[in-house]
Amino acid sequence: MEVIDAEESALITEIVEQMAASSRCAFERHRHAIRDAHAKSNGLLKGELTIHDDLPAELRQGVFARPGTYQVVARLSSAPSDIHSDKIPAARGFALKIIGVDGERLAPEIGGNNQDFLMVNFPALAFGTIPMYKRMLTLLEANSHAPDTFQRLVAGTAHGAKQVLESLGGTPGATLEGLARDNHHPLGETYHTQAAIRFGDYIAKLALQPSSDSVRRLTGQPVDDVGYATLRDVISDHFARQGAEYTLTAQLCTDLSRMPVEDAAITWPEELSPHRPLATLRFAPQSTAHPARQVYGDDVLSFNPWNGVTAHQPLGGIMRIRRAAYERSTAFRHSMNAQPRVEPSQSSDIPD
Repeated sequence: MEVIDAEESALITEIVEQMAASSRCAFERHRHAIRDAHAKSNGLLKGELTIHDDLPAELRQGVFARPGTYQVVARLSSAPSDIHSDKIPAARGFALKIIGVDGERLAPEIGGNNQDFLMVNFPALAFGTIPMYKRMLTLLEANSHAPDTFQRLVAGTAHGAKQVLESLGGTPGATLEGLARDNHHPLGETYHTQAAIRFGDYIAKLALQPSSDSVRRLTGQPVDDVGYATLRDVISDHFARQGAEYTLTAQLCTDLSRMPVEDAAITWPEELSPHRPLATLRFAPQSTAHPARQVYGDDVLSFNPWNGVTAHQPLGGIMRIRRAAYERSTAFRHSMNAQPRVEPSQSSDIPD
């Protein structure tokens, strides 16, 4: 179902080189290597994922083929490629690593037997194709490295434009959605893979939705008195007292003309194919941001959409460029920080 342009390889090379240059600049600013995207960690969680035992045949695919429970680790983050105050509204990330998944590997050189799913708190990307991403990359990097006051102005202006458009009955595009972020509580958000993945014999996008009362009541709730690391603190405070449950869902592709694989900026219509439950993700109360765990999450741990089994191969141009971009970013970060590149084999590998 994928369509690969003749210029794609050259564009990927140019983009990865541009991102590498940005990474080197960020390293000199911080004297520490950070991720090319989702650089700021807001918490690292250990939990378990239970596959539902009543799935219909079309949902019993790949990791979800049989009921069972897996250990997982999740990293909550902010999307920019540099580290800024939480006063700046930004997209939030939820990277999920399922530990000990059997099956043929997409990238055996990574090692381990884990399955990564990377999600963001809105359903479509502002740059859904490789050429579009190339055009926007310079703007994204400039905004990421701009002063905090300027970034807050951009976010506020975009949010105002979105409200006006919605009041007139319009639907914001992916670019406006990406800029017009709110500082809502990250534990109450719904997270999406945005781009398509293979889903065994099907094509799908995944989402993670709050299901327990402890996090459902946080949906749409603004975080008050936001400071530099407030999101880390509110997540830490929550899990110091209580746990959380989420439902992992799949939206199967039923119409390639309206649910394309190659343009991740197009939201797949729910009326064509609704999200359907696959599994329950549970987190017990825990410490999410103490120094040992934060260092492990920032410097040792890696997440990559190509770290998984062939039954869940990433699809589309944005996913293809991520294969090269994530590998380069991970190698640079581990090398410059003199840290081992390790895939956890059990949740106890994550510091308590």
